[in-house]
Amino acid sequence: MRQVKIIVEKHPDGYVAYPLGLKGVVVGQGDTYEEALADVKSAIRFHIETFGEEVLDVEPPILEAFVAEAGVEV
Repeated sequence: MRQVKIIVEKHPDGYVAYPLGLKGVVVGQGDTYEEALADVKSAIRFHIETFGEEVLDVEPPILEAFVAEAGVEV
């Protein structure tokens, strides 16, 4: 088993989840946090089965992930 950092976003119409540190694009979604997390975990397994474990070989590895909010003038 390998630990993967996953971002889960709450939107007005549900949740979107995506992993950090994988090669390629993997996204999951659901009506709840738990559904989105389960969906993205399934998508990660499928991604690895399809493209091989090389998708996990990202250098340098992500040690920590943070979510920050900042004001930006537009």
